[in-house]
Amino acid sequence: MFYTLLLLGTVCAALIASILLFPKLTLGKFTVSTFWIVALLGALLFFLTGQTSFAAVGKALVSNTAVNPLKILVLFLAMTALSVFLDELGFFRRLAAAAVRLAHHGQKKLFFLLYTLVSVLTVFTSNDIIILSFTPFVCYFAKHAKIDPIPYLAAEFVAANTWSMALIIGNPTNIYLATSYGIGFAEYLEVAIVPTLFAGAVALGALFLLFRKKLAVPMCADAEEVPPCDKFLLCFGLAILAVCTLFMAIGSYLGIEMWLVSLAALGVLIAGVLIHALCKKRRPRELLASARRLPYSLIPFVLSMFVIVVGLGEHGVTTQLASLFGEGMPIVKYGVASFFTANLINNIPMSELFASIIAAAPAAIAEKAMFATVIGSNLGAFFTPIGALAGVMWSNILQKNGLKFGYADFLWIGVFVALPALAAALFGLFLMTL
Repeated sequence: MFYTLLLLGTVCAALIASILLFPKLTLGKFTVSTFWIVALLGALLFFLTGQTSFAAVGKALVSNTAVNPLKILVLFLAMTALSVFLDELGFFRRLAAAAVRLAHHGQKKLFFLLYTLVSVLTVFTSNDIIILSFTPFVCYFAKHAKIDPIPYLAAEFVAANTWSMALIIGNPTNIYLATSYGIGFAEYLEVAIVPTLFAGAVALGALFLLFRKKLAVPMCADAEEVPPCDKFLLCFGLAILAVCTLFMAIGSYLGIEMWLVSLAALGVLIAGVLIHALCKKRRPRELLASARRLPYSLIPFVLSMFVIVVGLGEHGVTTQLASLFGEGMPIVKYGVASFFTANLINNIPMSELFASIIAAAPAAIAEKAMFATVIGSNLGAFFTPIGALAGVMWSNILQKNGLKFGYADFLWIGVFVALPALAAALFGLFLMTL
């Protein structure tokens, strides 16, 4: 077991270094993220050193269980594709421009509008997509209006990683943890909505207190002019997303797994767009652009970390960790531990590890531990840049736009906002599980 833990520590240290020091490698005209390469090398080390076997991993990958990582990847990538398609049609930029027009040159009003808009959109799409879509817009708008962009960027990032807790599809970590315990769409929402509301309200209040002086400065800027798009495709994409979300909500009662619903929705979207393109005699450029933007690097990353978690299970590490946590105060223990562990190894591998720990925990506390871990995986994203891949992507976009926002700046907002939000969310979960 000691050698297994030593190898795990080495992989985690290398993963942190890759995220902080060299997040990307440039090979000629191609740019490659390093986080998944480190995870892949770690998985290979687990195989080569006998910490896990191909038979054990293969058995887990073909198992007809909710925790099968292949099903989870299909669900996440399909839902991401639906959101990216809407982004390619300018849907999110249009809503952001509408929020600017409604603000009437008032920074405080714009701040609350942006936070609300991002929160609502994140609930029904994905936190990563919202961050990738809204961050460049906020940078451009703030530069044009000659105002400090940090309050709005912080509001966007915090809102996206707080309200992603509300629905199971809001974050891949939600998907992994909830499905590992057999929690359906509606059952998840019933418990998660109150902790999300508590955390969202506290996070908004903390953000406003932090930036209230900067938001008192007047601004003068016009909304961005968004190019026209194909209205039929926009309505079609929104309808597919709405129907998909609805069927996920009722699918658990019908015995239909969520990954099948999302895959069917994506299939209908692709077929509809291709037929539309044929009728219009043009290339399905929005669909092709969406396919290029999907986060394919998550596939080797999730599967590699899954291999490592299987190895930990084979050597009894997860069972020992479950015993270490014990049965008392599972909400506090798992919530706080997952929050800080996410900021050591990133929230996706943390979720895979904790799902395995929860599986070895007593059945009486498993559900509370699972929801507490969901909270930690989401809110841990805005404590440090390591907490989630969204933080890495967000920081990279800020650098490209010439904004200085270092580790210390990120941590300061995290301490001021994430810790109170975590306490509020865990209290909300306590009330829901009395």
